[in-house]
Amino acid sequence: MWIIMLFLCAFINRVTMNNSIRNIFFLLLTVMFCAPVASASGSDDKEGLDVKEIIFEHLGDGYGWEVPFFHEYRIPLPVIVRAQDGSWHCFSSARLTELIETEDVATGKKHHTLKPVPVKVDSGDKTYTFMLSGSEAHKNKVVELMPVPTDMEDRLILKADSVAVADNVQPDTVRLDGYEYVDGKYYTEYKPWDISISKNVLALLLAAIVVTAMMMSVVRWYRRHGMKAPRKGTAFLELIVEFVYNGVIKSTLGKKAPKYAPYLLTAFFFILTMNLLGLIVIFPGGANLTGNIAITLVLALLTFIMTNVKATKHYWKEILWPDVPIWLKCPLPIMQFIEIFGIFTKPAALCVRLFANMMGGHMIVITLILLIFIFGAFGAAAAGGVTVISIIFTIFMLALDVLVSFIQAYVFTMLSTIFIGLAQEEGHGHDEEHVEAQVSVTPAKTK
Repeated sequence: MWIIMLFLCAFINRVTMNNSIRNIFFLLLTVMFCAPVASASGSDDKEGLDVKEIIFEHLGDGYGWEVPFFHEYRIPLPVIVRAQDGSWHCFSSARLTELIETEDVATGKKHHTLKPVPVKVDSGDKTYTFMLSGSEAHKNKVVELMPVPTDMEDRLILKADSVAVADNVQPDTVRLDGYEYVDGKYYTEYKPWDISISKNVLALLLAAIVVTAMMMSVVRWYRRHGMKAPRKGTAFLELIVEFVYNGVIKSTLGKKAPKYAPYLLTAFFFILTMNLLGLIVIFPGGANLTGNIAITLVLALLTFIMTNVKATKHYWKEILWPDVPIWLKCPLPIMQFIEIFGIFTKPAALCVRLFANMMGGHMIVITLILLIFIFGAFGAAAAGGVTVISIIFTIFMLALDVLVSFIQAYVFTMLSTIFIGLAQEEGHGHDEEHVEAQVSVTPAKTK
């Protein structure tokens, strides 16, 4: 195989004059011939490859930040929970898991996995036990373990024994949904209030710091240099601000643009920063913030508040008593129902649009990478061909996601501006009075 690779490299070097094209061919050949070796060496691991679990582990939130290229290790973060009796407790997320090393007897390979372990917290004369849940209701969330009554524990033991006999496994390996088996006893799960600094929370704070630093750099420039044109990165930021403000906000809101520009520009840069940080695979990137519907929902809710709290009387008049034939709004309030329903569908569209586009892009990239390991079980030739194709399409998708990051931030800002603009309309009567006032003032000036 290596002889074939050397022959192809020599041939390409002879016939290709362009250095950039030659380098690309060398890279692809190296990947194509090295990947089968890697996939063959790890083929035993791929038999248990859980694609769904891997995808959602990368896209979901967590109590620790994965170390690049060593996902069994985590950067610990603070866990802050409120127990059932109302007491608050704080501890490191490193205590929630334990690194387990196992060795394959047949191949001699060592595997590292993270196993959830109970965390005991002493407070006064009472001991609280917390653990990462394995049940479907609270999957990978911190729960408080509460002892079950003796009679219920006996029933759970009998149920676990029957399941173990039916599945031909050890009773202590049987998991009963909603219960945890720790130290020979069964515990029921209680979901506490959780305000932990999770991966997504820390990423939100980092994104806010980055946006603040970018905007303050522009402010500092003008404080130091007056009205001189900025340069380099500051000039690029000012170009984006001017593009969004003049092209979207001012052209839509007119004289009311300065009132809503702070929120709209903040939303644009905040979404753009979160999108771009999500494309970086190492800390402080890698958190799929805009692919989390809870975050996009809050952003859409802010637009909903900005749209409706400061809306004009004409806006509410068109919703509660629109200018349509009377039979469409009385006695059955058909149009009123449609208009009120539209108040909530607009922010819902903002939420789902941003979430679906960013989540879809991340899922495609991860799936393309996983194809390399999936096809590794089919042999060296299949792994080599799929590796080249996967890497090419992954690079293309990442470049496309950079463009999509700008587009989605722009679209969210543009639609938010349009929704706010529709709520700021004054109506025809106000416009006519404004025109008449201008006409009456003009002759007085000419005299």
